[in-house]
Amino acid sequence: MTPEGALALRQPASPARTRPLIELAGVEKVYRNGKLEYAALRGVYLSIPAGEMVAVVGPSGSGKTTIINMITGIDRPTAGTITVGGQRIDALGEEQLASWRGENVGIVFQFFQLLPTLTALENAALPLDFARRGSKRERFERAAHNLELVGLATKLDHLPAELSGGEQQRVAIARALACDPELIVGDEPTGNLDTHTAADMFELLARLNAEGKTVLYVTHDMSLAERAHRRVTIRDGVVAGA
Repeated sequence: MTPEGALALRQPASPARTRPLIELAGVEKVYRNGKLEYAALRGVYLSIPAGEMVAVVGPSGSGKTTIINMITGIDRPTAGTITVGGQRIDALGEEQLASWRGENVGIVFQFFQLLPTLTALENAALPLDFARRGSKRERFERAAHNLELVGLATKLDHLPAELSGGEQQRVAIARALACDPELIVGDEPTGNLDTHTAADMFELLARLNAEGKTVLYVTHDMSLAERAHRRVTIRDGVVAGA
């Protein structure tokens, strides 16, 4: 295990809190292309308590990423309601939704999605820039703190091309932590990493969960899925097991 990823291996502790953070009720999503329709979600009911670590699994094309996009407000449902932290996000306007997402959700993607011309520090500060939180100095101090948390205190001035895949994913996690969201969501966050680095990434997510963050992630790696508190299986656009 790399020095920056030297986190104690452990099973995430079960959450002490039980209030629902995420609630999906009758959620449907139909994509339309001219006269063609594809039902990605067919009536999803799902409740996730605050403080839980949940793995979303299922075959390719089953609707896993669509559910993640619903919960993060990246996409909107065709029918049904989505409540996160007591807020009906399906009822928000576009500007309200963007503001809510920036304040309440940290998203980690499979392919990092770092801006190549910005340093690690600048990438990690982006959500604070968009939210216009504090002065530039305060934003960079916050971003530097988060990069230190993920083991990159010595890489603040490095561009993404100067970092390994695992280090780039750590920058992405630091960026997700910028506004101190209650919810961290990963769409195959370890899918573009080798097995060793993927294990390091999981340990970092487990540590964040142990510190109180709710963590929800899509994965095809059943060894990582089994380490979550709960697995939600999606098949043919519905919850087949939770």
